[in-house]
Amino acid sequence: MSSPCKRREMDVMKLMMSDYSVEPINDGINELKVEFHGPKESVYEGGVWKIRVELPDAYPYKSPSIGFVNKIFHPNVDELSGSVCLDVINQTWSPMFDLLNIFEVFLPQLLLYPNPSDPLNGDAASLMMKDQKQYEQRVKEYCERYAKEENISNINLEESDDDISNEDISDGQSTSSDDNIAGVADP
Repeated sequence: MSSPCKRREMDVMKLMMSDYSVEPINDGINELKVEFHGPKESVYEGGVWKIRVELPDAYPYKSPSIGFVNKIFHPNVDELSGSVCLDVINQTWSPMFDLLNIFEVFLPQLLLYPNPSDPLNGDAASLMMKDQKQYEQRVKEYCERYAKEENISNINLEESDDDISNEDISDGQSTSSDDNIAGVADP
């Protein structure tokens, strides 16, 4: 049996050798951004998202942390943080799964079969249950506004400042908005 470190390297390499665009964050393999395209023949078709992947030290025995960087309108994705509510990642993860499973099976299934009864985005869940056509229209509006190929490169530029500020909070403690430097506008 290989060590978790070897397995992590192998899974990241497998993902990089696939059809996905993968960018390491902070010159390592524990944090990645992966370009993910909406599934064909779905309301998300044509959308392109950056997915942030954080691999814990105990990967593959502990699940990776997955989040959408650009906005998506979906009942099981928190609109502000991009966090994903997906049982297979949050509760039933197994070392049998790898990073390719996330992008080839789990995320496409999440977008194809949303679960409005277990929402992170109450507005999306409510709209989906009340008016499917209006929900689909809102999804398409978000795809057009936030998930176009040409918008993805803008995300990288905007986030370079975020990466620096995240490194400043390396002790794991959160900071409040009161700790911001005077004169800098809140986003």
